[in-house]
Amino acid sequence: MGDIVLTTPVVRALKLQMTDVEIHYCTKSSYKFLLDSNIYIDQIHTLDKSLITLLRKLRKEKFDLLIDLHHNLRTMFLKSLLGVRAHSFPKLNLQKWLLVKLKINRLPNIHIVDRYMSTVASLDVKKDGQGLDYFIPEKDQVENSWLPETHRNGYIVYALGGTFATKKLPTTRMIELCDKINKPIILLGGKEDQKIGNVITEFFEKTAKSEPNEETLIELNKKATIFNGCGKFNVNQSASIIKNAQAVFTHDTGMMHIAAAFRKKIYSIWGSTIPEFGMYPYKTSFVIFENKNIKCRPCSKIGFRHCPKGHFKCMNDLTFDFYMP
Repeated sequence: MGDIVLTTPVVRALKLQMTDVEIHYCTKSSYKFLLDSNIYIDQIHTLDKSLITLLRKLRKEKFDLLIDLHHNLRTMFLKSLLGVRAHSFPKLNLQKWLLVKLKINRLPNIHIVDRYMSTVASLDVKKDGQGLDYFIPEKDQVENSWLPETHRNGYIVYALGGTFATKKLPTTRMIELCDKINKPIILLGGKEDQKIGNVITEFFEKTAKSEPNEETLIELNKKATIFNGCGKFNVNQSASIIKNAQAVFTHDTGMMHIAAAFRKKIYSIWGSTIPEFGMYPYKTSFVIFENKNIKCRPCSKIGFRHCPKGHFKCMNDLTFDFYMP
């Protein structure tokens, strides 16, 4: 999801800087919703199950040029059989392997968006400095009245999801982070994150034991009020909530890039992956939380289900060094 959002500056630049150009975008059908409202895309083609069926559809379009920003086996197959002039993104897999396996950094100090833009440089298409795009359809615009009263005068978003466990904080550390934020917080994630969201919410709920201290905590601005939105909103609705947030805390996930599209102040949390891969927040203000005191990072380009070393120090020993007035 984040990879698709990161390609949007290329789409915009091609559409606005080239004369009489028609832009088609090809992706998996499960990601089509991310692009349906993009004003710079004329048509979307989707891969369902059959690559051959997709190939037949693409052949009918008689494209003049292919821009391959994915550059994997599927796209190489399509390019070879479409027989159209193509410009392909250099993935730098060898350099990534050196960094992950040998901790030798030969990656350029360039954000991946700027590397994407280099793919179209020969067309005299240049980056415009406008950042990422994310267009929310009208039906998914979240009204303030949809939120609890406690969150209608401002809130912080914590996007706690993540495809791989080593890119997410352990639950106890999520609670610690929310306590340090200590403002109205909306937790965002998928249905698979609901249980963790419930654990966090229950920790901060008023109980008979905490009742005598509740008023004092609120007066001292020491009360985190949690709304568990995990599984309650689709991605576009979550994007709408992020758009209206005061700030966003997020792991290294697609929601981080959606937040960047809305120029939010981002507090990004890094575990097994590192910002040096070039996928940190783009064209927005951000703070990075990472543990640089261990030698095993990065242990993967994308993450693992479990810490390969068993200690998970990249997240367990992470310091939350920030202040929110």
